[in-house]
Amino acid sequence: MTEEIITLDYGSGGGKTAALIEELLLPAFSNERLNPLGDGAALNLTGQMAFSTDSFVVSPLFFPGGDIGKLAVCGTVNDLAMCGAEPLYLSLSMILEEGLPMDTLRRVVGSVAQAAKEAGVEIVTGDTKVVERGRGDGIYLNTSGIGKITHPGLSPDNIQPGDAVILSGTMGDHGATIMMARDDLLEGSPLRSDCQPLHRLAQAALNAGGVRVLRDPTRGGVATTLNEFTDSRDFSVELAEDALPIRAPVQAACDLLGLDPLYCANEGKMLAVVSAERAGSVLQALRKTPGGEDAAIIGRVTTRAPGKVLLTTALGSSRVLARLSGAQLPRIC
Repeated sequence: MTEEIITLDYGSGGGKTAALIEELLLPAFSNERLNPLGDGAALNLTGQMAFSTDSFVVSPLFFPGGDIGKLAVCGTVNDLAMCGAEPLYLSLSMILEEGLPMDTLRRVVGSVAQAAKEAGVEIVTGDTKVVERGRGDGIYLNTSGIGKITHPGLSPDNIQPGDAVILSGTMGDHGATIMMARDDLLEGSPLRSDCQPLHRLAQAALNAGGVRVLRDPTRGGVATTLNEFTDSRDFSVELAEDALPIRAPVQAACDLLGLDPLYCANEGKMLAVVSAERAGSVLQALRKTPGGEDAAIIGRVTTRAPGKVLLTTALGSSRVLARLSGAQLPRIC
């Protein structure tokens, strides 16, 4: 039996394109805004909105804990949530390589649909293109999203000395999993990507009050994200090494691969800088929310070394955590 594959015809705009839309995409994503199949979606929006876009080129396409489809939905949902917004609508654009197995596409589309359902968002418009064999790597995705801002004004400019730095769970899970999967080293390993939507965790933190800024530490990890907060500012962030939540299998994988978990990508974790007065309440709210059970206060904002991120070891010594230079792990998302 011949395996069904994607051909250039599927990107032609003709019969094959129509069949792909009507037989695969519409049944997966059906909603009243998408179903008319216009050149765009008609949306009724009021109030202050957040808009975000992201492209996904992860390799491998499928990995423990997720795949490129789930990653694309969660990535944009999470970016909107970090803006203090309730995610509402997504677009989905696909660049497919000639020869991609149709079963692979069906699996990715199903994952997108399931992730969107779990995150409470609708796919309302999209596009599909096909490139010649050898001109792509199976499938690339782009998602753009719109959300209604419920908590405006989040910014690193709000950070003050004395604030607490909270991480919503263990770090480095996604980066370690992708690298081990790419090198075929996952057999028997408990490693799994942390890929998940963060909108509920974000709302839990924001409703508890005192949040200065939220950010999901994806490429470059926790250390690089915190450097973005401190860069050219008159405060520093000091992390406590013994407070960092890291799973033992992640630490072991990083040791094996020569990686630092502080710089490994996360796809389901959130950094929150919170006033000292509300830090306990935010931590409690996160731990009560699914996905935030391992939340921890990992550091404080100080004036000890303005513009720097410091790591204090259990022995009391400190080192500077510089912004990541170069790509520790390419094709991570």
